[in-house]
Order: sequence, then C-alpha cells, then structure tokens
Amino acid sequence: MQEAPGRQRFPLYAQVLLAVICGTTLGVVFGQEPYLNGLRNEQLGQLGLWVVWILKTLAVPLIFFAIMDSLIRASLPLRQGAKLITICLINVSVAMMIGLTIMNLWEPGKSWHGHVEDLLHVVPGTSLKPAITPSEHPLEDLLVYIPRTIADPFRSSNIIGVVLLALALGLTLRWARTKMGQAGGALDRIASAIERIYGWMVTVLWWVILTVPFAVFGVVAHVVGKSGMGVFSALWIFLVAMLLGLAIHALLYYPMVAWIVGKKSPRVYVGQGADAILTGMSCNSSLATVPITLRCLERMRVSSQSARLAACVGTNLNNDGITLYEAMAALFLAHALGYDLPMSKQIVIVVASIIAGAGVAGIPEAGMIVLPLVLAAAGLPDHVIVAAIPLIMTVDWIIARARSAVNVMSDMLVAILLDVGRTVPSEKPLS
Repeated sequence: MQEAPGRQRFPLYAQVLLAVICGTTLGVVFGQEPYLNGLRNEQLGQLGLWVVWILKTLAVPLIFFAIMDSLIRASLPLRQGAKLITICLINVSVAMMIGLTIMNLWEPGKSWHGHVEDLLHVVPGTSLKPAITPSEHPLEDLLVYIPRTIADPFRSSNIIGVVLLALALGLTLRWARTKMGQAGGALDRIASAIERIYGWMVTVLWWVILTVPFAVFGVVAHVVGKSGMGVFSALWIFLVAMLLGLAIHALLYYPMVAWIVGKKSPRVYVGQGADAILTGMSCNSSLATVPITLRCLERMRVSSQSARLAACVGTNLNNDGITLYEAMAALFLAHALGYDLPMSKQIVIVVASIIAGAGVAGIPEAGMIVLPLVLAAAGLPDHVIVAAIPLIMTVDWIIARARSAVNVMSDMLVAILLDVGRTVPSEKPLS
C-alpha cells in the first residue's frame, strides 16, 4: 500500500517484471540441461522460499508494533471517529461478500486442483491436509485464535491473536498516558521506544523487499524449467479472479453508494476523482496519493474536515483492496488444494483479512507482507504457503496497483459519506 522510503530510479514492479522475463528465459532455454536440473535447480527455487520465510518472520512483530504505534499517536474525535469506523466496516463487509460470492460460485482455484505439486513445487506425497481442522460453529473457529499467553501468537504466527494483543496493550498504554498526564514520563519513553522500533522494522522490511526480484527470478526459472510455460496460463486465472473482485467493488459498489447516499453522481465521483485514482495506481500507494486525493475531494465540494479525516486518518482503515485480495487469495489456494471449507472457516478467513488489512497501514508492500499470515489462518500448510507466495509474486505487482486504486476510491467514498448531512460554510481551498 505504502511507497517505500525514498524514491527508486528503477521501481520494484519493474524489477519484478524483469525478474519474470529473465527467469522465464532461463527456464525455457536451459530447463532440460543438467546444470539447471537436480540439486542446482532446487537451489534456484529455494531463493524464493528463503525470502518468504524472512517476510513471514518479520510480519508478526511488524504488525504488532504498527498497531501499537498507531493507537498511541492517533487523534480522532469520538463522534466522527465512530461514524468513520462504521462506514469502513460496512464497506469492507460488502467487499467480503463480493469476494466470497465470486470464490464460492466460480471456484477458480479448482483450475489448479491436481497440479499443486507441479505449480508450487511441493514434493509429491507431502501432506496437503489443512493445518487447522474446521469445527461446525464459527465461534469455535475464532476462539482457537484467542491467545492463551502473551508469547503464544508470536510462536504460532497467529495474526488474529497478535492484533488483539496489540489492541489491548496499545489502548491500555494510551489510557495510562492520558490518566497520568505530565507525570507519565516513563510511559512517554515506552511510547517513543515503540515508535522507534516500528521505524527500524519498516526499514529492515524494505531491505528484505529489495530481494523479492531475486526470489521471483529463482522461482520462475525453477518452475518454468520443471513444468514449462503452462504455469503462466494457471497464473492468468488467479490474476483474473483477483482483478474481477476488485473491479466489482470499485466500479459498481463505490459509485452506486456515492450516488445514492452521498449525492455524488458517477461523473463527479469517478470523473473528478480520476487524478487520485490514476496516481494511486501508478505509484502503488494510497498514502502517497493523499495530497491528490484531497484536491479531488475539494473539487467534489467535500468539506476539508471530512476529506482530511478520511484521507489522512481513515486511510489506516480504508484498506478494502488489501482485505478483499487477502480473502480471495486464501480461498483460491484452499480450493486448489481441494479443501471443502465450511462457512465457519470462511468467516475466520474474513476476520483475519479485515484485521490484517487494518493492521498493515503504512507498511511497504502491505498485501505481500500479511498474505502468509492470512493463508495460515485459512489452515494452509506452511510448506504450501512458502511455495505459493513467490509464484503469486510474479503477478502481484499488477494486482497491487489495482489494490491501491481501490484504497484511494475507498478514501474518497468515506469522505463523501462523512460529509452527508453536514452544513459547511464556504472554506478556503486546501493548501
């Protein structure tokens, strides 16, 4: 979601695309040669696995400190904050309904069924059974993720437990600082330490993300060399499924609600918001697009208070694009493995996706970072998750741009809805 610190002369998506081209070429030309088969070919595939393991290891503490830092520093009026959260919950619930409907009616993941070993290079005979057996009641599935001890969520990479723990500690620290006022010197130092640790972890994470093109290169070369070019026809189905869900939510639901509830016609909402939408898509960051988003909302005659609340504060919650993608990807891979997920387990995936989407605000390449944790919440085995992520990375750079555009459109819609019923005097243009 967020742009990396500093600008790159050669952006990450271009590096990934180059890695795909080079890896494909190597796999096609030398796929049957001895020096690319056997152990050395295995080592190429291991490049991607190492990167995913590091990302998965970093993701849990990163999300924990991100939420703590956000709670400590956030300043939100109670009434407007409640309205903001309600709007965001409604929007993300609709996104989840769209995603579940597509995945349950179409079931595109079944196109990979029977080919998982070849596509993901899972060793034949390895257990592909769910890591977590679903129960008959959704509440029982959710209770599994409630942490029993403070260390438990970190040991098991339990995204739901990590977020609940971060919320509890963050709110407690915020309350204690407010209560103690000027006397809370020790608590201020703790808050400052949390902010610094979060900043350090984001920096380390970006160093790891810089190795993603090498991971993609190794995985593509390995898979194409082993399975041929047919792997891209399978990835095409994954890409279309993800983009379909995002397009329905962004191009049908958002304009309809903006028109019916917010009294902004599609010509106003999409037409005057096009600059922000295209900027978010091009730079792959809804946060970096905030100044353009504010300008577009000003042209739509949305009050500056609602615009700033939605685009500056609410952008931490308006992550419909990431949330929808995480849930759909988890269900896609579950169907590919032949899992018959009951609705109770799908609800767990939805909850994990919503929590993850809210917890990764401001983190570079957020969708990629939390995907392993959401897949784990879906019950996918670790070896399948580690093998699937590098393959998905080859098309994720396309989906990521669509996610950013959806997040920008979400920011604008929330601002429009926050403004409903407000009578605002003429205001100075936003600077």
